[in-house]
Amino acid sequence: MRTIDESAPVVVRLSTVIDAPLETVWNLHTGIDAWAEWNTHVDEARLDGPLQPGSSFRWKTHGLDITSTLYEIVPGARIVWGGPANGIDGVHVWTFEADGGQVTVRTEESWAGAPVEAAVEELGQALEQSLQSWLVALKSRAEQHA
Repeated sequence: MRTIDESAPVVVRLSTVIDAPLETVWNLHTGIDAWAEWNTHVDEARLDGPLQPGSSFRWKTHGLDITSTLYEIVPGARIVWGGPANGIDGVHVWTFEADGGQVTVRTEESWAGAPVEAAVEELGQALEQSLQSWLVALKSRAEQHA
């Protein structure tokens, strides 16, 4: 099981509870090609191949062009991706846990590399704000469709 780099200079963990069925939340989150439709911080995203470990996707966010590789997928429960981008080595783990008509979504991400070491506090805050915005957008769209 792939995890974040606990020794990285920046590690952010956040969660939210979404009032929607697990299938709705999972399909929104793993529908990479449609991210820009509901997440205003993603300018575009495109999955190259099937949603499976080893596939990659290209996306633009906050002015950055990123290529991420899918490391692990447990349908309805967990998705992990990461890779290097602009000198930052990131690993991003998302987990989904259904309880009745709600889903707890947990996200944890680590960033390492020279740019991070040079601006730990600034980049830590940027990552936290980005992940918080992502969770808010995911919750909003999933609850609209529920």
